[in-house]
Amino acid sequence: MFSNNKRSGSMKLALIGCMAMTLFLSACGNGNNENAANSGAEATAAPAPTATATAEATAAPTETTAPATEKTVTDAMGHEVTVPANPQRVLASYMEDYLVTLGVTPVAQWSVTNGTQEYLIADLKDVPTISYDLPLEAVTSFAPDFHIVQSESSVQNGLYDQLNKIAPTYVLGDKISKDWRKSLLKIGELLNKSTEAEQAIADYDQKAADAKAKISSSIGDDSVAILWLVSKNFFIVDETRSSGAVLYGDLGLKQPNLVTEIPAASRATWNPITLEKLAELTADHIFLVNSDKTEASDILNGAIWKGIPAVKAGNVHELSEASSWLYSGAIANSKTIDDVLSFLVK
Repeated sequence: MFSNNKRSGSMKLALIGCMAMTLFLSACGNGNNENAANSGAEATAAPAPTATATAEATAAPTETTAPATEKTVTDAMGHEVTVPANPQRVLASYMEDYLVTLGVTPVAQWSVTNGTQEYLIADLKDVPTISYDLPLEAVTSFAPDFHIVQSESSVQNGLYDQLNKIAPTYVLGDKISKDWRKSLLKIGELLNKSTEAEQAIADYDQKAADAKAKISSSIGDDSVAILWLVSKNFFIVDETRSSGAVLYGDLGLKQPNLVTEIPAASRATWNPITLEKLAELTADHIFLVNSDKTEASDILNGAIWKGIPAVKAGNVHELSEASSWLYSGAIANSKTIDDVLSFLVK
């Protein structure tokens, strides 16, 4: 059976933490560039202008971009937040994918006891870590000038006020953070990077469209399941989140029976599923994010697992715990598409 416990934002972080242990302001200022009159000039007759001077005077003015200015915005929790004109020390824990996409290096990166978002390691190898639960002392030590928090649930019990004393803090909110495109656009707006955000989405959508055509030609109407094995437990992805949104939404792959049967009231990004229920899976292909390796070898060698059609057909495509499949964003999703192409398109 599927678990009926609805996952909160903080539960999501704890779940990702388990894996690892086994493992802003698009606002051009409206300030007016006024041409002040030369108060020292005397009202005397000026010499006749030359042809060159006349041409310069009549030429269209050169467009310039007005400097960005600070802006007050309202976040998902109703806080009025004054965002610096050009934030230089941004902290956005667990949203580093968006920052890297926009060309912004955070002052610190999300982490759990034994790991970070490893698929971003090439971009964040020199960036220090901060614990997922945002200890105030650590936040203070990084001296951020702007702070973005992903979920309302992560700043309860007075934590928001404490964080906001350190730096202006904007809560993105669960409603927006469920959609990586909306998240990227909003963060681009906050960091004065809207153009970069829009271009990144356009590039990704084109890549997904190209990949969709190739995959369809390769496997036709085959169904595909995405499983995560961690702490000897299986989880199956929701169709609208993380790598599920990539495969079932962007790439148009067919969902297997168990994904469509997840009770709507209890859906989370990753939904726990018993081994007995997993025996009913009829997927033609399985993408398995294996965070257990040796610890769960008995499960993967058991009769139930070996009886699944995709397993019997040799269509299990295993991914490491360091892969992008547990995350979401332009970079994570693009890497997921690369993996799908490498396994399914020959």
